[in-house]
This record gives sequence, structure tokens and C-alpha cells, in this order.
Amino acid sequence: MAISHRKVNKLIRITDTQGNPIKNSRIKVQQKNHKFLFGCGAFDFIPYVMNGDEEHKQITESWLEIFNYGTLPFYWGRYEPVEGQPNKDALMKTAEYLKSKGVTVKGHPLCWHTACADWLMKYDNETIMQKQLERIDREVKGFKGVIDMWDVINEVVIMPIFDKYDNAITRICKEKGRVGLIKEVFERAHADNPDAVLLLNDFNTSINYEILIDGCLNAGVPISAIGIQSHQHQGYWGKEKLEEVLERFSHFGLPIHFTENTLISGDIMPPHIVDLNDWQVDEWPSTPEGEERQAREIEEMYRTLFEHPLVEAITTWDYRDGAWLKAPSGYIRLDNSKKPSFEMLKKLVKQEWWTDTAVTTDENGCAAVEAFKGNYTISCGEDSVDARLVDDEEITVVLG
Repeated sequence: MAISHRKVNKLIRITDTQGNPIKNSRIKVQQKNHKFLFGCGAFDFIPYVMNGDEEHKQITESWLEIFNYGTLPFYWGRYEPVEGQPNKDALMKTAEYLKSKGVTVKGHPLCWHTACADWLMKYDNETIMQKQLERIDREVKGFKGVIDMWDVINEVVIMPIFDKYDNAITRICKEKGRVGLIKEVFERAHADNPDAVLLLNDFNTSINYEILIDGCLNAGVPISAIGIQSHQHQGYWGKEKLEEVLERFSHFGLPIHFTENTLISGDIMPPHIVDLNDWQVDEWPSTPEGEERQAREIEEMYRTLFEHPLVEAITTWDYRDGAWLKAPSGYIRLDNSKKPSFEMLKKLVKQEWWTDTAVTTDENGCAAVEAFKGNYTISCGEDSVDARLVDDEEITVVLG
């Protein structure tokens, strides 16, 4: 299918510092980054940035060969296990490092009933809500300029009826209702950083999520993008389901992010498991045939999503095997060797969907170029300049 919406047709006017056109000259147009967000969980960067160990250095270097978008963990119970003592330093240093590498960073999540802070339980609901809003203030303001994208609230469809264990966020969601809670946390995050990209995120892709989004939009909730999780431990959704989900959630006209994607390169989890967390195994090996299957399925999924005009981001959840539930769901194996899925996706992102070309200017110093949207270096001889090509409007580039 056509992916023309991922490209620009750009007329570039090249001049010297005096404004004179650079005529009949060979101009290199070399892509440095995508506008599209090719993402992956970036948790492995934390031990590398903080400790500099060699194993995680190897992991992060191969990660950066493909991805330009990373998710960092802000699970409240782990980020602030003791009230008033958040682990800001590690997350800030890691986010700054990722940003220095041209990576867009997202924080995940600001509000969630799972992995919540146990110390919240000693408070009444009004105080819990106040502390939740203060937490949003602290993170969104404190990381502004480094992290400007957040999963504001996670898995709200199940939140008020979640019954695995008592927790503070389910309590306030029961009291305020789903839309009521979502509205408060989104409005606070938006006030703290009006330019931030704010996501509602869920694994539930049924009509219940559609109804929830509709209710939120009718209530004026400032949702920037719809987050859709696709943990496919029990088998690949397939192109038909992907297109069906895309069609239903496109009706809102909002950008769509596939926020947490996993595809398995070993045995598939049995279909009778309702909660994926209930599947506990001693080991879950990757297999050669499973790796070939994983690569094929990921390729079809990425092509399907990249073709859809509302999809702006795809995030693989696990970069290395064994990260969650010991599943072989990564792009690299436990020994850090690259799987077929790694090579396949790198070829898509950095070759097939990548622009590295040369054009010749005319008598007016102009040259037309078709290029994938993103960041570029434009050069002539020894002179070069950085440019962002994201629309079809003519630009003037000054070299020299």
C-alpha cells in the first residue's frame, strides 16, 4: 500500500552566505532521524547510564541502531518506594542521555493501579487524590524539556473493577468514576506542560475502551493520542485484527500509538490464560523456527501500522528476551546476539524507509527531493547544515 503520507516532496533552494544561488551543484541529502517514532522499552539504559557496565553498554548500542523513541519506567511504587524520596536522579540522567542521542523519551505512567505506592494506602481518598495530582506536578514540571510525552493514566477500563489486590488508585477510581479520574489527571498534566503529548493507554481494545475515549472527549479531556497495547504472548493478532482495531479507533481522529507490543519467538502461551501475569514458567526459550515466525509477524505488523495515516508511534516493549514473564519477546537473545527480527526491522527503518540521496541544483540553485519525513544533513562539498523535512513547503538552505 501507499506510504506517500510518510514522505515530503520538497523544493530545496541552496544559497551561499551572500544569498547567491549555488548553481549546478551536487547536493547530498542524508537522513539522520525519522519523524515517525520507532520505539522500544529503554529500561536497559538506566544501569548503563548510572553504572557504565559493559553488558548494558552493548545492549544500548545495538538498541540505538534502530530506535529513536524510548519509554522509561515511572511506576510509582518503584520510583518512590519511600514517600518523599523519588528516584529522580537516575531517570533524569538516563532521559538526558537518550535525548543526547536523538531519542524522544516517554514517561510511563503517571497514574496506574498496578505497581502503585503502598504507602498511599494509609491515606483517605481525598488525600490520595491530592498526592496523585502533586505527583503529576512534580514529574511533568520536573522533567519538562527532557520528557515531554507521558502515558498519563494506564489501563483505566479495568481500573475500578480490578480485584487482584486492594490499592489506592482503584479506590479513587471507584469513587470518581473512570472519566472523572481521567479528567482530573489529564487536566493537571496539561496545565503543568501545555505542549506535552499526553496519552490514554490501555490493553483493552474492546468497545469498552471506545466508550471510555468517547466519554473523555465529550468531557473535554485533552487527550493527545490514543495508546493501544498489544502484548501478543498468545499469538500474533494478524493483519485482519490489526486493521479492524485501527478502523475502530480511527473514528476519533486522534493520533494512535501502539505503545506496548510483544511478539514471541518461542512457544506461544496457552489460550486459556486470562491474565498474562498468571503464566509463570522456569524458562521460556527462543527457538530458530520461532525466531523466523517472529520476524515475519513483526514485519507484517510494522508495514500495516506504518501505512495507516493516524499511527505516529510503534513501541516494542521488550528489547531483550526474558524481560517480562521470561518471554522470548525481544529483538536480541539472552546472550545479546541479534535475532532475525532485529535485522529485519533495522532494514525497514534504516534502509527501505530511509533517505540518503544526492540531487543536482538548477540555474536558480534549486533541487527537488522526495524524502521520508525527519531530520537531515544537507551538504555540498565540505559545507553542511542540519534541516528538518516534515512538510512540502519550499525551504532555503544556506551553505558556506
